[in-house]
Amino acid sequence: MTAATPFATDVPDLLLARARAGEHAAFEQIYRLFERPVYTLALRLLGDRDEAQEVLHDAMLTIFRSIGSYRGDAPFWSWLRQVATNEALMRLRKARRLRYTDEVPEDPLQQENNLLPPAAADARILLQALEGMPETARTVLWLYHAEGYTHEEIGALMGRTPSFSKSQVARGTRRLRELLNVHAEVDTHA
Repeated sequence: MTAATPFATDVPDLLLARARAGEHAAFEQIYRLFERPVYTLALRLLGDRDEAQEVLHDAMLTIFRSIGSYRGDAPFWSWLRQVATNEALMRLRKARRLRYTDEVPEDPLQQENNLLPPAAADARILLQALEGMPETARTVLWLYHAEGYTHEEIGALMGRTPSFSKSQVARGTRRLRELLNVHAEVDTHA
């Protein structure tokens, strides 16, 4: 079972019926309703704004082409999230970037400190650390911790075993802690 997200919005039945009937305005409403969560999910998985935008467009096209097959057994967002996740993972596979590596950019956290509230600064630090991680580790960590996928689901999504997901979460968590500790040490010396 996957965790609820702040975007766990469902589509009203009337809007869904209008979209199934091919009404362009209904499609546009659905697009606007889910544009931000799909883009955010893709950005977190891929770490690239242009790629995330492409995933958004591809996922929405897939949904619009197959909206007649949506049975309503699960919330609409669950269906769309699965499609977007699959699109992002296909892009990672095509780029042959699904190998874990211990390499880390030289110093992904060295940026100017803006005057942000502590919670926003912490979120910025976490996002910067995630961006500095290898694509596979970042993807698995995000799917597991933020999206609430199980190791079995992640393994299936990535064409791997549940133990692959478990090892990526363990290694990725260790690397993320290292990156966050480096940042904490930089802040205390500043």
